[in-house]
Amino acid sequence: MPYEQILYERDGAKVRITLNRPEKLNAMTPRLQRELSDALWEADGTSDVHVIILRGAGRAFSAGYDISPPRTVEEAHATGLTPADGRRGRRDFDDDTWWIERDQRQRNTVLDVHKPVIAQVHGYCLAGGTDLALLCDLVVAAEDAVLGFPPVRNQGSPVNHMWTYLVGPQWAKYFLLTGDQVTGAEAARIGLVWKAVPHERLEAEVEALADKMCRIDPAILSANKRIVNIALEMMGARTVQRMASEMDSRARLAPAVRQFYQMIAENGLKAALEWRDGPFADLTGSEAAERRKAEQEARLKG
Repeated sequence: MPYEQILYERDGAKVRITLNRPEKLNAMTPRLQRELSDALWEADGTSDVHVIILRGAGRAFSAGYDISPPRTVEEAHATGLTPADGRRGRRDFDDDTWWIERDQRQRNTVLDVHKPVIAQVHGYCLAGGTDLALLCDLVVAAEDAVLGFPPVRNQGSPVNHMWTYLVGPQWAKYFLLTGDQVTGAEAARIGLVWKAVPHERLEAEVEALADKMCRIDPAILSANKRIVNIALEMMGARTVQRMASEMDSRARLAPAVRQFYQMIAENGLKAALEWRDGPFADLTGSEAAERRKAEQEARLKG
């Protein structure tokens, strides 16, 4: 099956799926999410595939959802911004929730496939990047990766919510009430990811983990993945995913959200992001924030 925004590679009992929009830091479009879902089902439907590795091309795993203005009529239709042929737009709360749930179902394929999925995280894993990575069965991150959800500052709420299940309510609230980010090393310390390793060892670490799974019967891997997921469902995880889409629609009614998208329309995405994150640039409180501050000071010194 041909793909445009991902790469699909079969290597024995392993499949590697690579988000392939490096020029956009693998910002996720509706098309990319559909292709990813299709590729996951393709791998899951192949009997002698044991494990799937999910990674990003270029400098990042994924910097989030692609919120740049649509370039074509087809792109506008695909996001509901200019509905056609009687299809839904984004006129009200229910319409917005419908569109969010549509894309959420594509990402939830990570949970639904029987084969284990390992996320290989480097560079930025922000916003929608975390929506995707945190659904994976195991996340291995580079120590210098940056993870977080800065759009909670004025765009809405995560539309997939695994935060509470992975790090507990206080750390979840910290991320969602500040928009702050942490390094891969700090994410491993608090349990947001399974393990963090130096960047140069990331690929080898993920491949070694996948090779271990390749020595186990895929039916046994499936049984053990699914019992953990059923336990999560009994703790409400599937219902929380549905509620997350509605909470995002609710949050998006806030005046700050309209102001943010108006700024994109008038001044461009870069200016809007600077407006969103600028007031937080000099604040500390995490390893990632301290590192960014040190990098900025080093640049100023030449």
